[in-house]
Amino acid sequence: MANLSAHDKAVLECVFNPHLPVLNHENLEEEPLKDEEECTLEISTVNQMEIEAIETAERGNLQNGLDLLNKALEITPKKPSVYCNRAYIYQYMRKFQEAFNDLTLAIDLCSEKHKRTLCQAYCQRGVLHKRAERPELAKVDFEHAAELGSRFAKGQVDTKKYAYFQIAKYCFYSLWN
Repeated sequence: MANLSAHDKAVLECVFNPHLPVLNHENLEEEPLKDEEECTLEISTVNQMEIEAIETAERGNLQNGLDLLNKALEITPKKPSVYCNRAYIYQYMRKFQEAFNDLTLAIDLCSEKHKRTLCQAYCQRGVLHKRAERPELAKVDFEHAAELGSRFAKGQVDTKKYAYFQIAKYCFYSLWN
């Protein structure tokens, strides 16, 4: 695929994520969040185990994916991304309290080097709060994730802007048809 301009990316963002507020196209040029980790044999092994666990779970074998992550935690019990990924699988298994506990632990374990994991953990935990009808706690988590740069979280926090966007969209649609 050819390189897309910032404007083209903004248009595609509106098409594929119509539920999110319209963003300035400059915002789409931001570097994606990354975790900065030492490159050791242990970390490399656990990273591969995490990838394999998620792929296994996405193919429908949730228990094997969970087992892989549990083994990864035996190797690196303080790696926050493993807890975040295990929470992802727990959610598919409908074990929401276990997912919530893992996300809270992931958040507690994160440092400045774990911005991507921290952002994902806040987003996932915000969704769990929302699901459990705790909107104020969800808002706090989404605000943290939004500060880290999550467009999804920004859309959750800025619901008033979203409502105005929907009204404007309806008005323009009515005028054009």
